[in-house]
Amino acid sequence: MTPTDWTPHRRDDGELLGWIRPAGDDWIAVDVLGRPVSAPIDWLDAEVVLEGHGIAWLAESWMLEGEADRPLRVRILEVTPDEDGVPGRIVVKIDDFGDVNRPPTQQFVLPWPAPDRLRPPRVDDPDPRVL
Repeated sequence: MTPTDWTPHRRDDGELLGWIRPAGDDWIAVDVLGRPVSAPIDWLDAEVVLEGHGIAWLAESWMLEGEADRPLRVRILEVTPDEDGVPGRIVVKIDDFGDVNRPPTQQFVLPWPAPDRLRPPRVDDPDPRVL
């Protein structure tokens, strides 16, 4: 469950950008995956961090480790944080590179907050287009 001392922060249109959580006398910005995106800072600065971070980064490619012999390139389909005692989840699918003619790719349901095995790509990751 999302901790009760986390305060949701939303865009003007109501879209959730993340939370601001206490850290001693300061605050930490937390993204929608449940990961910190700032060091302990002032409340207003935490708001600025979340506004700047946005949510567009969710549409980028991600890597999922532990499901195959090498990391899989995936896309995030759904992020549902814990709410009202219901466990959250993150749904990803193997990246189909936008090919709408391709059969649906395999999906994986991960717990929320995001496990460390869901991560941004690194330079040394294998090219998913090469078998």
